[in-house]
Amino acid sequence: MAEQNREQLWGSIDGIYWKICEHPFIAGLTDGTLGRNQFHHYLVQDAHYLQGYARALKGCAAMAPIASEQTMFAEHADVAITAEAELHSGLLAELAAGVDPAAAGLLAPTTQAYVSYLMSVTASGSYAEAVAAVLPCYWIYARVGEHLQRHGSPEPLFQRWIDTYAGEEYQAVVEEVLAVADRVGMYAPAAEWELMLGHLRTAARYEWMFFDAAHRLEDWPV
Repeated sequence: MAEQNREQLWGSIDGIYWKICEHPFIAGLTDGTLGRNQFHHYLVQDAHYLQGYARALKGCAAMAPIASEQTMFAEHADVAITAEAELHSGLLAELAAGVDPAAAGLLAPTTQAYVSYLMSVTASGSYAEAVAAVLPCYWIYARVGEHLQRHGSPEPLFQRWIDTYAGEEYQAVVEEVLAVADRVGMYAPAAEWELMLGHLRTAARYEWMFFDAAHRLEDWPV
């Protein structure tokens, strides 16, 4: 039953995943043509996003009915703030020389919208809904990391980022969260299951939009 749930969950976002793999931002990572300003924009916005994502994970921890899941989400929230921040700061320091200082400094529209959506679900939805909403960030990055690792990148900075999400340690973290999604999905009533699928698809779409925003160097129009 758990495997069936997982297949249904991934099946609902598989098309979005392939759209992400085909996006010029991802293609630019593998062929080295992505602009440094675009990668810089992505890293700065991801740092903003992870602050909000950590709060959403803490929301999951607060709602979790099982102690091990409370601990897991709380630990993941800490990692989102610390370990990821170290990766970003190192990459940003190396990028700084070739990047416009004014690029990507503020919270961009897509970043704010995505974070606001996650906070809304974790504040007003059920635990199962919250798990479904935060899952795409884990799951899609793991799959995209595998996709990128198969292709590699001629740009060492890009490759270092790819190695983080394709590594066994990150894949193991994602498997922990998938096990939670399996459990809550197995016992979710039909109506709640549909809500889970809806949140999963919406968050997956935001993942595509996040890469697209970086590629466009998104800023506020006024």
